[in-house]
Amino acid sequence: MLYSFKDKKPQLGKNSFIADGAKVIGDVQIGDESSIWYNSVLRGDLASITIGNRTNIQDLSIVHVDSGHPAVIEDDVTVGHSVTLHGCTIKKGSMIGMSSIILNGAVIAEYSLVGAGSLITENKHFPPGVLIMGSPAKVVRELTKEEIQSLQGAANRYVEKSYEHRENVILPTP
Repeated sequence: MLYSFKDKKPQLGKNSFIADGAKVIGDVQIGDESSIWYNSVLRGDLASITIGNRTNIQDLSIVHVDSGHPAVIEDDVTVGHSVTLHGCTIKKGSMIGMSSIILNGAVIAEYSLVGAGSLITENKHFPPGVLIMGSPAKVVRELTKEEIQSLQGAANRYVEKSYEHRENVILPTP
């Protein structure tokens, strides 16, 4: 469901997919072929949320902002189930593992993988192409070329899934 907030309303790119139960509110821009999955919430009330192309925000995730802390999620990013992204930046081709929390001002660089359940504290910056894990999170190691390729594969699979769900999910009649 799309909601305006004050004078701002969500902007959707070509072939984007908003699943049933998802809420997209206010100053939110969603890129081409990106998907927002079931019961996720993107609330752009205090600053903007920008979602790149072919990015997926999976079920039950939250993207929120703070004054002075917009959320930017670039192209080809996979955000796992039940993730909280708050006023942070996720660079191109990264994957955020299930139930991770990333706070204001944090930056996950290109082609990085945040392990499930990790906590990224405020204003923390990480280099590109690394595995980040823990609470608080730290760099564990560099990713292999194969692991980086698999990150792109995950983004591509979710583009395909979005078309499948758009065409095959039938909502119950009241």
